[in-house]
Formats: sequence, C-alpha cells, structure tokens
Amino acid sequence: MEIILIIIFVLGYLAIAMEHSLKIDKLIPALAMMALLWAIIAVTHMDVFEIIPGIGKEKHHVEGVLLHHLGKTAEILVFLMGAMTIVEIIDYFDGFSTIKSFIKTTNKSRLLWLFTSLAFVLSAIIDNLTATIVLLTILQKIIKDRDTRLWFAGLIVIAANAGGAWSPIGDVTTTMLWIANKVSASQLVIHVLIPSILCFAVPTLIASRMSVFKGYIEADTSDEKPKSKFSATMFYMGLGAILFVPIFKTATHLPPYVGMMLSLAIVAAFAEYFSNTKFSMGEATSDSGHHSPVHKSLSKIEMPSILFFLGILMAVAALESLGMLFDFAGVLENTMPKLGTELESTKLSDLVVILLGAGSAVIDNVPLVAASIGMFSMGMDEPAWHFIAYAAGTGGSILIIGSAAGVVAMGMEKIDFFWYFKKIGWLAFVGFIAGSIGFILLRNLVLNVVH
Repeated sequence: MEIILIIIFVLGYLAIAMEHSLKIDKLIPALAMMALLWAIIAVTHMDVFEIIPGIGKEKHHVEGVLLHHLGKTAEILVFLMGAMTIVEIIDYFDGFSTIKSFIKTTNKSRLLWLFTSLAFVLSAIIDNLTATIVLLTILQKIIKDRDTRLWFAGLIVIAANAGGAWSPIGDVTTTMLWIANKVSASQLVIHVLIPSILCFAVPTLIASRMSVFKGYIEADTSDEKPKSKFSATMFYMGLGAILFVPIFKTATHLPPYVGMMLSLAIVAAFAEYFSNTKFSMGEATSDSGHHSPVHKSLSKIEMPSILFFLGILMAVAALESLGMLFDFAGVLENTMPKLGTELESTKLSDLVVILLGAGSAVIDNVPLVAASIGMFSMGMDEPAWHFIAYAAGTGGSILIIGSAAGVVAMGMEKIDFFWYFKKIGWLAFVGFIAGSIGFILLRNLVLNVVH
C-alpha cells in the first residue's frame, strides 16, 4: 500500500512541476493528492505516527494526527493571509508609488544596482513575489525598451529570491522553517544574510559590466503623483507592521500568526480611518463610491496560492505521518558524502542541500522544504536548516519557472523560458554557487571558533 501512496505523490508532484505544460493550475493536483493520500490511509487503517524530535516515532490515531498537521498548516496559511492583506491595503492606497521617488538616475548600470538592491531589501519585508510585482510595475513605467526591460526583470528575480531567503517573512519556505521552530529569526539573519548578499551581488556585478547595461535610458518626464495623500503613510506603516511580527514573537513566544493578526488589525484600523477621511473630504471618485479598504483588500488576496499550500503541506504531512520521510532521511544521511566541515554539529551533507536547492529550480520549493522538515530531526538553528533556507530560496532563480517571483515575471513581461535560461540562468547559477560557498566558509569559520 505504501507503494501506491508513493506513486500518487510522485504523479501529483509531476503534475505540479509541469503546471505550465499541462495548463492545469497546480492547486488542483495538490488538493487531489492530499485528499487521496489521507483517504487511503484512513480506509486501509494504516498506522500513523507523530515524529517527536529527540524521541522518534510515536503511534497515534489517524484523526488526531490529521488534526495536528492541519493545525501546523493553518498557522502558516493564516500568517500568509494576514501578510497578503496588509500588502493589498498598502496597494489600495497606492503606497508602492512611494518607491518611485527613490529612482533619480538614468544610468543603466546604476539603475540595475538600484532595482536589485530594492528587490533584495523589499522582498525581505513584503516577500519576494510581491516585491517582484511592485518593482516590475515601476520598471514598466521607467524603461520603455522591452529588450532592456527583460534583462532588468531577470536580475530583479534573482535579487528578490536572494532577499527572501535571509528573512523569516521573506519567502514561504523561510516562514515555514520559522513557524516550525527549525530556525529563529535572529540566527537566520546572522547565518544567511551574507550568502544572500553574495547571491544577488555577484550576478549584478557581472551583469553591470555587460554591454546591455552600458549607457542611459530615455528619461521619463512625466510627473506621476500618488493617487492618495496617505500613500507614503500607509507604505511605511504597512512595512513597519510586518517587521513588528518577529519582534512580537520574540517578546511573547506566541506563534507568528498571532503577531501578524495584531499588525493587520492596526493597519486595517488606520486604513478604515483614512478611507473615511478621504471620502468625507470628497476625494473619492464619484463612480467608485465608498467601500471598505479592508474588504476590498481581502477580496484580492491570492486564494489559489493558499489552497495550493494547504494541499501540498498536508500531502507531505501524510507521508510524514507514516514515518516514510523520517526513514528516507536516514538513508540520505548515511549514503551521501559529506562536503566541507566534519564537525559534530553539521549533521547533514552539504551536497544534499545544494542538490535540494538546484532541484527547487525544477520542482516547487514549498514541497521540498516541507519534506525536509518531515525528514530531518535536527535541532533548532542547526546550520543545515539555515543552509536549506538559503538553498531552497535562491536555487529557484536558475529557471524562470523555479520560483513564484520568476513565474510572475514571466507572466508580466512575457519572458520566454529558453531566453531566460540562456541569458539569466547562468548568472543565477553563479550567484547560487557563490552564496553556497560563502555559507560553507562562514559556517566553518563560526563552528571552528565555537569548537
């Protein structure tokens, strides 16, 4: 029966990876796979376990294990829904137009560094997907030549994914590791920030010396003003509210979604107040009428992504509950050669992690990290968890379909798969390897000092 479960999982995985070829939204195979796996487990009365760190497998009833995993998954989904809503509230007030005021130069090389740096910083706060959407929207208003814009878009994808890797709120995978208590916010930043900087800075440095980034762009003389006088206020308030969440978790030791709900409540309260003020002062357009910015923002959050995360996380949880991932992890640890340090605290081969990162370019990094959480029983803030966060977050940049940021860039700019692979893929790979080497050297230095 376990063979049948593995076949269903592999087929579902392939359907997710081939989403663009099959032209079927990846949430469909994810939800079907999840339901089928748990249904077979329940109908055939298979033994299910809860993996307890330091203890091993402990047998439980299927309903209890299902509820346990649903609770863990719900923590991630509620957190993401709160973050998405805050971002949509900022956008409701046209808050992201504030970023355009930072862009003063027309030199292509300087503009590249400005956009990639903004992508790196913004993605650490509002996540890599949203940062990519915001910056590509601004890019379309500044650079009219499409060929030049495609190069900028490719480098923005690399920088956005690198920026999301070192922040607990910058990427779904780092959020998963943070909520699962595999990494702490402070240690994640300490260990992954420098490798992430290398990952985006090395490709940007190489690209800035290429002929395509020589010269100047045609200046945009239009003076586009924000649609609302509260744009800057909501922009900084929204970013501050999201940044407050790790502080709240550290101070209260409550799950991150609780802090995100508090941040959402505060931002929503000000949004309603500003919206009422705007309407009472006659700033609202006559055809739009007065409506709640919170309700409007909630209607725009990406429910397909939420449902995909639900399906894939619960599907991986099904295999975890059978102990299959736990057993497979032991095989990996015993058969894969060690790279780098052989110190006691490094319990997972660097080669496994690098392959996982490269694999995220082909297969979605969310199920890869979800499987890693179920497979490996290492303690909190083990270096391998930080390496997994880096590799899974940045490896997807190698292919345009390897990350959410890449997929949205592909849609917004109609980037060809093979064009990206030939022009940008090698730059992303160089950055990924540079960051990986940086991580290993930094980790070895730190571990040698400690020991």
